[in-house]
Amino acid sequence: MSIFKGWMKNIKKGLESVFKGKTQIGDDEIEEIEEILFQSDLGTQMVLSIMDKIQEEVKRGQIKTYNDLEEVIKKIFLEILGEKRRLLLPSSFNVILVIGVNGTGKTTFIAKLSKKLKEEGKKVLIAAADTFRAAGVKQMVVWAERVGVPVVAQKEGADPSSVVFDAISSAKAKGIDVLIVDTAGRLHTKKNLMEELKKIKRVIVKNAPDAHLEVLLTLDATTGQNALIQARNFHENLGITGLVLNKLDSTSRAG
Repeated sequence: MSIFKGWMKNIKKGLESVFKGKTQIGDDEIEEIEEILFQSDLGTQMVLSIMDKIQEEVKRGQIKTYNDLEEVIKKIFLEILGEKRRLLLPSSFNVILVIGVNGTGKTTFIAKLSKKLKEEGKKVLIAAADTFRAAGVKQMVVWAERVGVPVVAQKEGADPSSVVFDAISSAKAKGIDVLIVDTAGRLHTKKNLMEELKKIKRVIVKNAPDAHLEVLLTLDATTGQNALIQARNFHENLGITGLVLNKLDSTSRAG
């Protein structure tokens, strides 16, 4: 629920200022709340939807204090996000393909996820398939060593699909629970690079047909609505199953 925490953190300060020294919500306060939500870069459609629900609760007398407002907004966000879904299926071979544009935090996310899964008792293996970026493989190897997780890697410039093939073979031989695949960052508009990702996914599906596959897209939360465009394009090409929002706490706009 990090996205939820990010939203609440970014709007909480503004909402508190609206209610400072006040006991009731009037038309002026409603306008200020709407402005704060717009400034949080939630998007026009979402802001209007939230405001409709807030105004309904005000009319019903359910919002009288700041705490009332905060609880209503939390409830609205939770309804939007839906129920929390487990990332991994228990007692099965899982493959997590991590994709995204450059600089969205794929490598560090993989390190954090690997550490968490290892602490939960999972046997984890990393495929260092970012063979395009200078020192991309080396960086992944360093992170893997830090968190104590084995890694399958080839030399810089190697075919990333070949790395993934080797990693799947190794994972099967060692009884790995979770294989996490790192990939090179790429713009969603570069057709040839998107085709490379499709090839990697085909290799996974062909050589691990019984595996539970997750395709996770990492996004820079500070990019605002541009992240939606990225997500839409990657989903059309790869069929993403989940999002990873990084840098939520780096600026007031994040999230």
